Amino acid sequence: MTADPLFYEIFKEIPELFFELLGQPEKDPSIYKFSAPEIKQRGFRLDGLLATFQAYPNEPIYFVEAQSYKDDNFYNQLAAKIILYLTQYQPPNEEWYAVVIYDTKSNEGNFPKYLNFFLSKLRRFYLNELAKSPNPSLAVGVMRLIVENKSQEKTGELARQLIGQAQQELTDTTLEEKVLEFIKAVVIDKFTNLSREELEVMLNLDSLKTSRVYQEGKQEGKQEGKEEGFEEGALATKLKTIPKLVKLGLSVEQIAESLELDVETVRKNTQQ
Repeated sequence: MTADPLFYEIFKEIPELFFELLGQPEKDPSIYKFSAPEIKQRGFRLDGLLATFQAYPNEPIYFVEAQSYKDDNFYNQLAAKIILYLTQYQPPNEEWYAVVIYDTKSNEGNFPKYLNFFLSKLRRFYLNELAKSPNPSLAVGVMRLIVENKSQEKTGELARQLIGQAQQELTDTTLEEKVLEFIKAVVIDKFTNLSREELEVMLNLDSLKTSRVYQEGKQEGKQEGKEEGFEEGALATKLKTIPKLVKLGLSVEQIAESLELDVETVRKNTQQ
């Protein structure tokens, strides 16, 4: 999983962090839905769109881009995609904004002067600069974690800090669980070479087995197979689950035990 999909997973599953980044924590995230709509004829696809439900036309919609490399044609393409989207879909919303999140300011490309009309609708964020503030927000911290390329020790330190910050700041238990699960998922994705025990030590957790990331990987095969009601379907579902457990750092033997498969079957499917 690369950085961009992780950003969009945040915006889709935890839009509260997106509005915190914008400085609008009071915004009701339940009136928005996140998507990546295709713009026909030109082959353009928007990276991310937070659009309101039909009952909220007075609220703005947000076009979202995460950029981690320099591209002098970026703003031309972004403006073109937004204009084509507005032309094709004609949303009822009176306002819209383009939100671009850079890992560093140095990765921002040239902004053409002929797009100055676009500036009033543009919101730009540079994670490396935001992180220098005395008390960076949870949203900034989680997004920093996604693009963090430092050592395992530094990344683990940041992840532990964010877990503590989420537990301290978030009063909504459902939102807290979502944020904590996302932090764990990001770290698991970054360090696929580490065992579950090593990840537990890194994150200062008692057990990753209580994590939804782990439980979904382990239970998907058993539950879906049981619902299908026949052995072949259950086996197919278990085989699809193996890569998730590999990502968590489980050994072939541990996976075989968890899914009730023989070691050789698991080994073959981890080599494909």
